Amino acid sequence: MATDTRAAAPALETTFEPDWGIEPVPPEARRLSGFDLAVLWGDLGIGLLVLVTGALLVPALGFGTALAIIVAGSLIGCGLLGLAGEAGARLGVPTMVLFRSILGLRGSWVPSVVNVAQLVGWTAVELWAISFVADIVAVEAFSFSARWLWLGLAAFFCAALALWGPVGVTRVWMERFGAWVIVGISAVVTVLALSQDGVRAALAAPGAGGWPTTGAALDLVIAMPVSWLPLVADYNRFARSRRGAFGGTFLGYLIANVWLYALGALLILTAGAEPSPAGIATGILAIAGGTIAGVLFLVGLLVGETDEAFADIYSGAMSLKNVFPGVRREVFVVAITLIAAGLAGWLTMERYESFLFLIGSVFVPLFGVFIAHYHLRRDASGTSAAPTAFGAWAAGFVVYHWIAPTGPGWWLELIDSFPGEPASVSSPWLSASLPAFAVAALLYLLGAHVSSRPKER
Repeated sequence: MATDTRAAAPALETTFEPDWGIEPVPPEARRLSGFDLAVLWGDLGIGLLVLVTGALLVPALGFGTALAIIVAGSLIGCGLLGLAGEAGARLGVPTMVLFRSILGLRGSWVPSVVNVAQLVGWTAVELWAISFVADIVAVEAFSFSARWLWLGLAAFFCAALALWGPVGVTRVWMERFGAWVIVGISAVVTVLALSQDGVRAALAAPGAGGWPTTGAALDLVIAMPVSWLPLVADYNRFARSRRGAFGGTFLGYLIANVWLYALGALLILTAGAEPSPAGIATGILAIAGGTIAGVLFLVGLLVGETDEAFADIYSGAMSLKNVFPGVRREVFVVAITLIAAGLAGWLTMERYESFLFLIGSVFVPLFGVFIAHYHLRRDASGTSAAPTAFGAWAAGFVVYHWIAPTGPGWWLELIDSFPGEPASVSSPWLSASLPAFAVAALLYLLGAHVSSRPKER
């Protein structure tokens, strides 16, 4: 029996992965070690958009303050990501299926639909960034512009990765090629940025003030690992062990998140970059002296960015399968890719910033409930406490927006119509993420405890 399992392994990794659906992954298919998961999550944590988000922190904050916030926010966000990933490894099912024991079967459809909406948006953001920077490379190297061509090619390649599946993408594409290319390029760009004239003065300069404040900056850092919380079990269900699932996820993403956020801020301060994909690309070309090396760096970043889009597409399909388990994954992969590619021409950096905060306001309190259920509540495997869970989630969402309202214009106008001002106005150091998470977790634990007590006759 063992011989048959080993013989089947290469086929599992080099061909399109079977559609496991939403049932627990069988033990013989759980092939990802802690190292594999560190590579997977480290790779997913390195990308052009992480550089862009790190670039948003300065010059409002000085580099020293920004770096401290980056480390603190990464520890918090990656800790939550690791805990959610451990739950996925424990039960072997996708993230949205894990919500069935919290919100009930139909209740789990609510975060599933919300997750699909945000993953279509994230895929559009990734394809937008890839096509935008690819066009810059084409113009720089060949004086040729064809953004829609690059968008189509990127969409096709990312959809192919999503059809391949997590095990093959991790153990073949990432570990043998993709992850090391992006790590090497990031290392060279870091060295070049630190070698620029006046780097010491730039790093020692005080912050200029304005947005983001320290509290908003912490939320912005936490938002990146938190954005992966609804996806993490989709991949960690293939983990060999719970310890490897937590450790690999936490360390891999932590190193990448701290590094790339700091590098994004560094490119603003030393290369005169702007906090946008085009601005980051221009900054990298500038520190490379406008040589072919700079163009190659950008090509490598584009290769790495496809992994984020793959994950968004694959997990969007998994969330839809929680609602429609009878539909094959391939159908959802193609549909998500086509819709996202159509949206990619609509995005702007302003919409992207608002998008990050809106994600945090929804999923931070939701995963406060999740962590409380799977890691703090002793009878977490018992009966669902759906009304309590929904109430705690809603309360956390309200707390988030009471502190730092965020979202589209119509939503902000609605909140402005209420009396009083946001708490972050009088207390700019205050993060919205941590109170929202804590309130949701505590209310869920309290409500679940009360509802589980035996009633007196």
